[in-house]
Amino acid sequence: MDDFSAWVSPHLPAMHRYAARLVDRADVDDVLQEALTRAWQRWPTYDAGRGATLGWLLSIVGDKARRYRTRTKPWVALELAPEPSHDDRPPDLDLEAAILALSKRQRQVVELYYFVGVDVTTCATALGVAEGTVRATLHQARAELRRRLDTPELGRGHD
Repeated sequence: MDDFSAWVSPHLPAMHRYAARLVDRADVDDVLQEALTRAWQRWPTYDAGRGATLGWLLSIVGDKARRYRTRTKPWVALELAPEPSHDDRPPDLDLEAAILALSKRQRQVVELYYFVGVDVTTCATALGVAEGTVRATLHQARAELRRRLDTPELGRGHD
C-alpha cells in the first residue's frame, strides 16, 4: 500500500481538480475516494506503455464521476431569470454556462486542459483518444467558446 501511495500522491491535486469539475462540491471527496479505491484494485494491471500514470488515473476519476452522477441524483437544469437591462453596463461573461453548452467531448477536453492543467498527451490518455483528436477538439471548443462569449481571442497560445 505504501508503494501505491507514493505512486499516486503526486497526482492527487490533478485528480481532485478534475473531480471538482465533474460533480457537485459535496461529492468530490466521495468520487475521489471511489477512484482511488478502483485505481488501487486495478494497479497491477496498469501498463505504462499505454500512457502516463496521470492519464490513467484521470480516466478512472472521469468514469467514477459519471457513474456517481447517474446513480445518486439527476441533474436539474436551473433556469435563471434574466437580469433587467436598464443600464449601460456590459453583460457578464458566463464561462461556466458556455462550457456546459459545449459537446461532451469538448467539455471534457476543456476541463482537463484548462482546469486540471494537463497536456495534450495526458488528455488523450485520459479520454482514450488520439492526440490529434484532442488538438482538434480544443480548436473546435475554443471557436465555440469565442462565439458564445463573443471574445476575439481565447486560448493559451500553444498546445
